Amino acid sequence: MTIKQYRDQFIQELTPIYGMEEADSFFYLILDAKHQLKRVDLALQPNLVFSITELETWNLILDQLKKEIPIQYLLGTTHFYGLEFEVNPNVLIPRPETEELVDWIIESQNSEVRTQKLKILDIGTGSGCIAISLAKNLPNSEVFALDVSEHALATAQRNAESNQVAIQFIHQSILETEDLRHQFDIIVSNPPYVRDLEKQEIKKNVLDNEPHLALFVTDNDALLFYRKIVQLAQKNLSLTGQLYFEINQYLGQEMVALLKEMNFQNTELRKDVYGNDRMTKSTR
Repeated sequence: MTIKQYRDQFIQELTPIYGMEEADSFFYLILDAKHQLKRVDLALQPNLVFSITELETWNLILDQLKKEIPIQYLLGTTHFYGLEFEVNPNVLIPRPETEELVDWIIESQNSEVRTQKLKILDIGTGSGCIAISLAKNLPNSEVFALDVSEHALATAQRNAESNQVAIQFIHQSILETEDLRHQFDIIVSNPPYVRDLEKQEIKKNVLDNEPHLALFVTDNDALLFYRKIVQLAQKNLSLTGQLYFEINQYLGQEMVALLKEMNFQNTELRKDVYGNDRMTKSTR
């Protein structure tokens, strides 16, 4: 079977689940990852064929996509802020809004004149995408990354090595932490923030495959992780330090009120590209 013929079959079978455009994008992502072929290569060489072994591999991937397993997990990698990251079911797949948060931090730091090394802590690091992107783009920094999951930290460690940055990893539950043992210039976190009542809004491929430990909080205490991190920041953030959060889009005003109540200053609530309240920045 030619690759072009298989493409037509692949898109036809996935379109009822994902739509034609996303099914088409999946095909070319896999073609690039498995064969280092791009759309233009197929256009220029329409008679390229898959071997029997290659067809078996593609059919297996097709079956898993029909079960709505995220393509990032099937390929084992994704891209975030211009870098490649290993992803697996132990870590969340990085999202575009998290890239916006990273960009905000980098933009803020590049506008400042600093002579001393910047000390940064990423709480709930998962794949390490925030910590590693900051280390890569703020070379005058010492970056720490904390997570409760040993499996997530193992993934983040591999990602740090493959992206050639030094990160100090900490295996710890932030909810059981009383002191972070360092003074940081920046603390950033994308903690669990999806309430149980919002599960109905979550796509099936996320709900069935991504780690619930990193996603969900109870309805009656949705700001649990934020409150704990802000308490620690009162003690472990330098006097001019900055505190950044990715937040639940429905709880922007509640986050601003929490930060104000706990004596953080200059709080800015920022929307993502879709117009949702998605991140905050505060200073001590």
